[in-house]
Amino acid sequence: MPFIGNQPALSYTSFAKQDFTTSATTSYTLDNPVANENEIALFINFVRQEPTTAYTASGTSLTLTSATSASDDMYCVFLGKAVQTVNPPSGSVGTAQLADSSVSLAKLSATGTKDSTTFLRGDNTFASAGGDLTPAFQATKSTAQTVSHATTTKVTWDIETYDTDSAFASNKFTVPTGEDGKYLFYWHLQVGRGVDSDMYRVNSSIYKNGSQVNLISLNLAGTDGRILNAGTTQVLDLSANDYIEIYVNTASSSTNNIFVYGGATETSIFGGYKILGA
Repeated sequence: MPFIGNQPALSYTSFAKQDFTTSATTSYTLDNPVANENEIALFINFVRQEPTTAYTASGTSLTLTSATSASDDMYCVFLGKAVQTVNPPSGSVGTAQLADSSVSLAKLSATGTKDSTTFLRGDNTFASAGGDLTPAFQATKSTAQTVSHATTTKVTWDIETYDTDSAFASNKFTVPTGEDGKYLFYWHLQVGRGVDSDMYRVNSSIYKNGSQVNLISLNLAGTDGRILNAGTTQVLDLSANDYIEIYVNTASSSTNNIFVYGGATETSIFGGYKILGA
C-alpha cells in the first residue's frame, strides 16, 4: 500500500550503544551529549540501573552513585536526543561550515560595531591600530609664511586638523614607539610672490630625519608666474622616533618676498597615516 501524506525524512531509527572501560571511579564520559540521566539506559553487569538513584548524567558527563571495579561490565544505550545546546569543540568549526552572510557584525564584536583595536592590513593580516589607519595627522597654515628667495626653508604648520596619537608637533611628524611600518604622506603648497611676475620655479621636498628623500619641482617657461602649486604623495618605511618635515625652495628674478600661503580654505596642507605594520 502506498504511503499517504508527507513521508518522514527518517523511516527507521536505531539506538546507539556505548561500552565503557571500567575502573574504580564514579565519573565517565559519554560519546553523545544528553539532557539528563533519563536519556540513557545504563547497564552494569547486564543489570539495568535506575536513573537518578544509581547514576546521573548531563551533557557528556556520567556520574555513578557507587564506583565500579575493573572487572565490571558496563554499557549504556542512548534512548533519545539531547534537548540542550551543546557547544562544538574548540577549533572544530571552519569557514566551510559557515553559510555566506550568516555572521553579522553584532556577532563579531561585543558592541555591535567595528573593533576599535585592529584593522586589516594590505597583506590580509590584522594589526593593532586604534580602529583605523593610524597614527594619522593633518596640518594646515592659518596665515602666509615668508620664505627667502633661493633658500631651502622648512614649512611651518600652526593648525592641526587632527592628530590621533599626538605625534605631530613643532612642524614635524614623529613616529611613536611601537608604530614602525610604512606610512603614506601627502602635501600641497601654494606659493606666490605677492607682486606680479618674476617667480619661475618652486621646489617642495619631504625630509626624513633632516635629510631630503624626495623633491617635486614645478617650473615655468617664462618669468611671469605669480602663484605656483607644488606637492605630491610619498610612502616611507619608518621606525620609532623617525621624523618627517616639509621644505620649500623657490627661484625668481629678484629677491622680493615669497610666501607659502595659508588660510581658512587650507591652501597649503600636510598630512599622513600608517598603511602597513612593520
